[in-house]
Amino acid sequence: MNILLLGSGGREHALAWKINQSPLCNQLYIAPGNAGTPQEGINLNINANKFNEISQSIHDYNIKMLIVGAEQPLVEGIYDYLNERHSDLIIVGPSQQAAMLEGSKAFAKEFMKEMNIPTAAYQTFNLENIQDGFKFIENLNPPYVLKADGLAAGKGVLIIDNQEEAKESLKEMLEGKFGAASQNVVIEEFLSGIEFSVFVLTNGKEYQMLPIAKDYKRIGEGDTGLNTGGMGAISPLPFVDNTLKEKVISRIIEPTIQGIQNRGLSYNGFVFFGLIEVNGEPYVIEYNCRMGDPETEVVMPRLKSDLVAMFLAMHEHHLKDFKVEFDERTAVTVFLVSGGYPEAYEKGKTITGLNNIENSIVFHAGTKAEGGAVLSNGGRVLAVTSYGKDKEEALQHSYNNIKKIHFDKKYYRTDIGFDL
Repeated sequence: MNILLLGSGGREHALAWKINQSPLCNQLYIAPGNAGTPQEGINLNINANKFNEISQSIHDYNIKMLIVGAEQPLVEGIYDYLNERHSDLIIVGPSQQAAMLEGSKAFAKEFMKEMNIPTAAYQTFNLENIQDGFKFIENLNPPYVLKADGLAAGKGVLIIDNQEEAKESLKEMLEGKFGAASQNVVIEEFLSGIEFSVFVLTNGKEYQMLPIAKDYKRIGEGDTGLNTGGMGAISPLPFVDNTLKEKVISRIIEPTIQGIQNRGLSYNGFVFFGLIEVNGEPYVIEYNCRMGDPETEVVMPRLKSDLVAMFLAMHEHHLKDFKVEFDERTAVTVFLVSGGYPEAYEKGKTITGLNNIENSIVFHAGTKAEGGAVLSNGGRVLAVTSYGKDKEEALQHSYNNIKKIHFDKKYYRTDIGFDL
C-alpha cells in the first residue's frame, strides 16, 4: 500500500526508516520531510498543517494509510477532517477530542483525576483568578511547576525555585508569554525522581507497549541550563524493572485506555506517557498523543516487529494478539544542535562527513537539501543513533561518528546516560 507520513523532524525520519522496512509498504511519501527522508521515500512539499493539501495528496497518490508525526495537526483536528473525506483511509492518530490529552494540560489532569491515575497535585488558573494562583503558590513548597495549558512547542513548562519569581512568571504567562497556549496555566507540586517515557499503540480498546526510553531535555552537561526539544535518549533503562513496569501497566496504562473508552474518544494511534519514578512509584507528568522526539530515534531501532503490520492490527482490532518483538541490545541517540540553541541560532550551515558514518544510523531533524549539499535548517539538526551490548558501547559508536560530522558551531552533550 502507499503510505503518507506527516512531519519533518528526527521522529519522522526514524518512523520513515522503520515503515520503509515493511513489505506491506509499496511507496512511502513524507510531507514535508527533510534532507534525510528521501533515503526512505519521496518528500512532498506540503505543510503538515494544510489539511486541504494533504487531502488532495491522499487522492493524487492513492494513499491508503496516513501516519501523523507531530502534535499540532492532531490537536487541530486532522483525524476528523480526513476521516470525513476519506472513509477507507487508515489514520494513525487520535481524534481532535482525544488529542486534548496533549492539547490541554487541564483536560489531561481532569482525566487523570477521574480515572484515579497517579499525578502531581495541581490547580488551573487564568487572569480572572490570578490572586488565587498567587495563594496556591504560597501554599506549595518550592520548586514551583508552571505549565501552559495549550501547546507551546515543548517550551511551556517553567520550574522555578523562588516564590516571588514564580508569581511574576504566572502573571507573564497569563498575559501572553506563550501566546494563547498560556491563557490558562496549570500549577502543580514538584515531584522529585527520575523521568522516563512509555509508549503504547492503541485503538482505544487494545494496546501494545513499545520499548521504554528516557530522554535528556536540558542543553547543558549534567542536565543543566535551558530546556530543549531533547538532546539524546536511551533504551532500555536499568531502573525500570518488572515491578515498576507492572505498576505502570496496572495504575497508568490500563486506566488510561479505560478512560478513553469511558469518554467514548476515538483513538487510533500512539499514547506517550511522560512518567516520573518517585521512591519506586510511577506518576504521570504528561500525556502526548504521538511518539516522542528524540525517543523515537531509539524506540524504532529496538522494535523488531513490522510497524505497518502493527498499524493494520490496530485498525482491524486484533492488536492484543499481535506479537511484538524487541531488540535486546541497548540503543542510544545523541543530538547535534545548532550553536546558540535553544535560544537564537543560525540556519543554513553546510553539513559534511555524513558519508563517513560506520556502526550508527543518522536521523535527520533540522536539515534541508540545497544544490547537492545538506544544510542545517533548525535548532536540533541530526540524531546519531547506535546499538551496543550496553549504553557505554552504544554511546562510544555515536560519539566516534559525531567526530566525523561537521558544521559551523555544532554542539552536543557528551554525557547522555550519565544518571543511569
